[in-house]
Amino acid sequence: MRSTMQDYQLTIGSIRQHGTTVHRDSEVVTATPGGSRSTSYGELAGQVARLANGLRSLGITGDQRVATFQWNNAEHLAAYLAVPSMGAVLHTLNIRLFPEQLVYIVNHAEDDVIFVDRSLAAALWRCSRNARPCATSW
Repeated sequence: MRSTMQDYQLTIGSIRQHGTTVHRDSEVVTATPGGSRSTSYGELAGQVARLANGLRSLGITGDQRVATFQWNNAEHLAAYLAVPSMGAVLHTLNIRLFPEQLVYIVNHAEDDVIFVDRSLAAALWRCSRNARPCATSW
C-alpha cells in the first residue's frame, strides 16, 4: 500500500530546505508602494542563512524569543524561516494592535530581539518609550 505521508518531518526547517532547493528558481514577490520586487527562493536561502548567523552572533539560541513587527514581505518570510530553523521561538506582533497591547505582549514574551520593518519603526518606538528597550531595525 502506498502511503500518503511525506518522506520527511513537516517542520519549518524541512519546509525551508525543500523550498530553497526544489523550488530554487521560483520567485517570492513583495508588493511595495513603488511596484513589486522579487527574489528567488535560492537567494532567499542565502538571506535566511545570514539572518540565522546574525542572530547567533547576538547570542540567540534555542528557547529564546524573537518577534517580528513587519509587513507580509520577503524579509518577514526570511525571519519566519530562519528563527525556528535555528531552534529559537518566533512570534509575530500584530501591527494593528494598540501600543499598550504591544508593550504587554513584548514584555510578557520576554523578547530578546524584534525585527522591525523600517516603515513601522516609529510606531514601535513610540510603544517602547515606557517599556524596556526592545526594538531593532531590520
